[in-house]
Amino acid sequence: MRFEKVPTLVYSVLLILLCSLGAWQLGRAQEKRLFLKQQELGAASAEIIILTSHADINADELRYKKTQVIGHYDKAHQFLIDNQFSAGKVGYFVLTPFILQGETIAVLVNRGWVPLNLDRTVLPEVEINDEATVVSGRINHFPSVGIKLAGAEIPTDSWPSVLQVVDTEVLGKKLTYPLMPFQIELDKSQPAGFKRDWQATTIMLPEQHIAYAIQWFALAITLTILFIGYSFKRNDK
Repeated sequence: MRFEKVPTLVYSVLLILLCSLGAWQLGRAQEKRLFLKQQELGAASAEIIILTSHADINADELRYKKTQVIGHYDKAHQFLIDNQFSAGKVGYFVLTPFILQGETIAVLVNRGWVPLNLDRTVLPEVEINDEATVVSGRINHFPSVGIKLAGAEIPTDSWPSVLQVVDTEVLGKKLTYPLMPFQIELDKSQPAGFKRDWQATTIMLPEQHIAYAIQWFALAITLTILFIGYSFKRNDK
């Protein structure tokens, strides 16, 4: 059987593309399995992580694990993450730096959600004292956005400072002391917080990725059948 050059080239490119997409979806399915397992283990674990500047800090490995820190809030310097929704209403997440006792490093504590004022120029009251205390909560990544706009990580000059996306290096420079690369979601039983309805991150399930992979591989098989059928007809002619 003779195969024409142009149709064969097009078929080969499309076949590689479809198979690559199928393999990518299978890889994503495995990643989601590992993520869900980590989420499950973190939520079920009774282990309390004690954070220090000398600890092995890996935001991904520590995610969803319970933690407890001793120190004090930096009440003069707080951040508001804009465009956060709760029950269909827009507002802010309140991030307050918590300086660890005897350390020069801090961790941002997410004290919960507060609603947006009718007048956007009037920021919500988020006062807190700076007495020594113990904070308990859950380690998590910072809230993400679908599309990151240029300058979204730059906080406003005033305090509390408003921003769209958290970049701990940028905020650390503004604060003049380093920050850990994750947040602590303040436990609901802890005082000095706002609305806290912490949810596990919603993701596409592994089964959905597998379904997409099957579709890509099915298209590759269909393409192969059509190409072979086309080649037979051309050869008959």
